[in-house]
Amino acid sequence: QVQLVESGGGSVQTGGSLRLSCVASGDLYSTTYCMGWFRQVPGKEREGVAVIASDGTITYGNSVKAQITISKDFDKNILYLQMNNLKPEDTAMYSCAAEPAWRECSRNSNWFRYWGQGTQVTVSS
Repeated sequence: QVQLVESGGGSVQTGGSLRLSCVASGDLYSTTYCMGWFRQVPGKEREGVAVIASDGTITYGNSVKAQITISKDFDKNILYLQMNNLKPEDTAMYSCAAEPAWRECSRNSNWFRYWGQGTQVTVSS
């Protein structure tokens, strides 16, 4: 079992920045994980923002308007999402996810087993 706890969301104006964090705990050392950030707006499907594989390979989604950077502190098991120049279209609930995998990773939310509770990001114009 893996537990994921996100933080760092909030309300900002257009052009602002936020840094989301996801602290992972639990069974982290018996296998490696793909981890990622996803977002969802009510009434729409969850979409992949960015994922990072166990070997550090990063894949970004195509629909995010903000300038985003995903990173991971592999020693502390913390996943980050730096978002700069946020747009109102980036308003969503952002969630962290993890799936046991060696190098393999996916932006398909159905592929992930473990999820955090999410952190709300609201960008006003």
